[in-house]
Amino acid sequence: MSSVEKFLSLEEEQEIVQAIIKAERDTSGEIRVHIEKTTSISHFDRALEVFHKLKMDNTKQQNAVLIYIAVDDHQFVIYGDKGINEVVPSNFWESTKNIMQNLFKEGKFKQGIVEGVLQAGKELKAHFPWTTDDEDELPNEVSKG
Repeated sequence: MSSVEKFLSLEEEQEIVQAIIKAERDTSGEIRVHIEKTTSISHFDRALEVFHKLKMDNTKQQNAVLIYIAVDDHQFVIYGDKGINEVVPSNFWESTKNIMQNLFKEGKFKQGIVEGVLQAGKELKAHFPWTTDDEDELPNEVSKG
């Protein structure tokens, strides 16, 4: 079993999916989580590649967020699309990053991701509130590389 499969159980993955669904109830923003073993390029560049591979740059308001995790590298990136970056301050993702980082340091990986997803939803709600014509544009499952 690879480190990616061992990182989260199926039950933990489902808890993350439920957190994504809950977070997206209050925002038109889209949240995805991608987990892979490692990368040979910078983690930011890899997150950007995955963002495009998952077609996250095709949302109507350009307000998708990727939480990218490289398990063996002990690194993660929170990447928001340009629609978000055009309207938020440069430190917008700091609270989400800090919540995740603190829980990861305690070995609470699933909880770190869940809390990060929920915090990202709260942050997005302020700038991209849910509207009656909002539709779920991206899958909610955890993707793996």
